[in-house]
Amino acid sequence: MLAIQRFAYALIAIVATWPPVEALSQTWPQRTVKIILPLPAGGATDLAARLFAERLSQRWRHAVVVENRPGVDGLAGVASFVNSRDDHELLFSFAGPISINPLIYDKLPYDPDRDLVPIAAAAENFFCIAVSNSLGVDSLGSFVAMARDNPGKFNWAATAGLPQYIFSAFQKSTGLMLTQVPYRDFAPALQDFAEGRIHVVVTAPSFLLPAVAAGKARLVMVSNRQRSPLAPEVPTAGESGFPELTFEGVVGFYGWRDMPTPLRDQIAEDVRTVGADAAVISRLRNVGVEVRVGTPAEFSSSIAEQKKKVREIVAGTTR
Repeated sequence: MLAIQRFAYALIAIVATWPPVEALSQTWPQRTVKIILPLPAGGATDLAARLFAERLSQRWRHAVVVENRPGVDGLAGVASFVNSRDDHELLFSFAGPISINPLIYDKLPYDPDRDLVPIAAAAENFFCIAVSNSLGVDSLGSFVAMARDNPGKFNWAATAGLPQYIFSAFQKSTGLMLTQVPYRDFAPALQDFAEGRIHVVVTAPSFLLPAVAAGKARLVMVSNRQRSPLAPEVPTAGESGFPELTFEGVVGFYGWRDMPTPLRDQIAEDVRTVGADAAVISRLRNVGVEVRVGTPAEFSSSIAEQKKKVREIVAGTTR
């Protein structure tokens, strides 16, 4: 009995020396931080991840490295992050692993509610609806009128993920049914679009600007609440008369399961500070991305809004 009491007292003494949870935000990180990005290198989101990593490294006084883990709608990168169980790894991702993947996969290698803790949004990607200039229309409304007069005549293509749901929402809200042309690699889709074989495309404006410059395409709408920095003349969904098509490509940082709240909040504050850097804002705008930072609650709310809209599309309903 005496031995058990001595062990208990020793254990209490050890626990008493542990730093309180609130102190974790002051002692973290203690070594290199790895940011997992479930996308290939070279794109706008990759640039955003690396700009934030560079500035966070300066604040944290430890190296912050970005590791690209692309594949299968983000599943490969997210599974890698979740399975590593490393408290010095963060995920930098679009919202799809939480908002879309649970609705299209029967089984996921992670629990989106348990394993991914939204920390802070960092950037917003833009998506455009573009029409071939061969159609001779100058707005989304005029395209709708043409498509209604010519049922079954037009087709469309979109990059995977949110752009496909944007156009699905468009079809449901207008009652149109266009033929989707699937592509494993989207480069041929852009070529077919430039040649007039594809009539409508939904993707990032940066992919469409060459066709616009060549006089072969017209951007008629951006899905976001604000206009794209690459195409400020193009109206938003709300301005176009289609507010139900408002979707935002929010990208941000996620933490691991059971991440201490004080640490989450401290990282979110550091992300907000980096997002206020004029050089970061300027470089991302040049590639068509807006810096978008905020609180963990705001990030969670944006993800929940996107998930609700995608669920309604999958269920065949819109509001």
